[in-house]
Amino acid sequence: MSAHDRIAAPKGVPEYLPPVSSSWLAIRETLARQATLAGYGYIELPVFEETALYVRGVGESTDVVSKEMYTFTDRGGRSLTLRPEGTAGVMRSVIEHSLDRGQLPVKLWYAGPFFRAERPQHGRYRQLQQFGVEAIGSEDPALDAEVIAIADNGYRALGLTGYRLEITSLGCADCRPAYREKLVAFLEGLDLDDATRERARINPLRVLDDKRPEVIAQLTDAPLMIDHLDEACAEHFAAVRALLDAGGTASQVTYTVNPRMVRGLDYYTRTTFEFVHDGLGAQSGIGGGGRYDGLMSELGGQELSGIGFGLGLDRILLACQAEGLTPGPATALDVYVVPLGAARQRAALLVAELRRAGLRTDQGFGERGLKGAMKAADRSGAPLVVVVGERDLEAGVAQVKSMDTGDQVPVPWDDLATYLTNVIAATKEQNQ
Repeated sequence: MSAHDRIAAPKGVPEYLPPVSSSWLAIRETLARQATLAGYGYIELPVFEETALYVRGVGESTDVVSKEMYTFTDRGGRSLTLRPEGTAGVMRSVIEHSLDRGQLPVKLWYAGPFFRAERPQHGRYRQLQQFGVEAIGSEDPALDAEVIAIADNGYRALGLTGYRLEITSLGCADCRPAYREKLVAFLEGLDLDDATRERARINPLRVLDDKRPEVIAQLTDAPLMIDHLDEACAEHFAAVRALLDAGGTASQVTYTVNPRMVRGLDYYTRTTFEFVHDGLGAQSGIGGGGRYDGLMSELGGQELSGIGFGLGLDRILLACQAEGLTPGPATALDVYVVPLGAARQRAALLVAELRRAGLRTDQGFGERGLKGAMKAADRSGAPLVVVVGERDLEAGVAQVKSMDTGDQVPVPWDDLATYLTNVIAATKEQNQ
């Protein structure tokens, strides 16, 4: 096959290869740990669902449904869609498997690829990786604060500092209609194109999210939902803010109120939030979410409230890179074993023993001399190299070399695993 015939990855689909993939995995694992510490269980979702799930659950007025979904017809004539987001799928699964009939709230986390037919650009992909949580079955403001804190604690655990949290309240089914009338009346007096007027007809709130300067200029005096909350929604939002202020979620969460925030999905109600990192340019959002009080009933389930978020793993990795952070282990290996001559069989047994002891271990392959084997050991990035030669076998020892200092010491076979484990542990502690 010639060079011009080679098959490349589809446009807009990022790939993560070593060593960057190590950071990507560490980000996902760090976020998952925060969710697990709060009692969230893992859910594995289908990569495609019936198209109707997203039309009903996400909202036909959204760009996601109207412009960005990968939809196809299968052999049975069914319309299916690659999942563009996670909440609707989680809700469908909770209803289908009656999780909402057990202990409430149902607390779940998920991670994986999602798909949107967008114009690819830096931080905006057609296959995007997300980490999300959903908590279903309670209207308690403490649950809102907990969900927000899980994300905030995850970012902190990664070492990120250059992000900010914006929150608002989008009201509920009781106070939104009156506000909607005020907003519609305001929008009718603006100079809007036909497509924007159609968006306003389906969901006028979406117009407030318009990024075009000529539209933004006309929205300066637009009525805002946060100024038209009913008493219950105002009290709920005040309670969420009080919990975040007081550190009632394990640590105080810093935030600003952004009354003009409009999330890109129609199901959000009451508490809505977004994490923004200014080091990413135009695509500055690294995660967000909110409460969705009517979504379960819209999808055929009970009248239960829920709240969740979706965090963009791709953008979080970019944020870490922007701050000079490298999550995850500094090296892919702890130990590299160099077998020489007739010591290959004994070296293979040693590699297996070290892996059982929890050390990330690899070995040299092929018939190489000491000089070539040590070059391979150096390229491996392992901080410790164990040289196993025929003389070492006779003496019952192996030579352990520190690649940082160049020091080499003989260590008895029976003590190798313990010795190497202690050295690696001490090095990690020193680097923390």
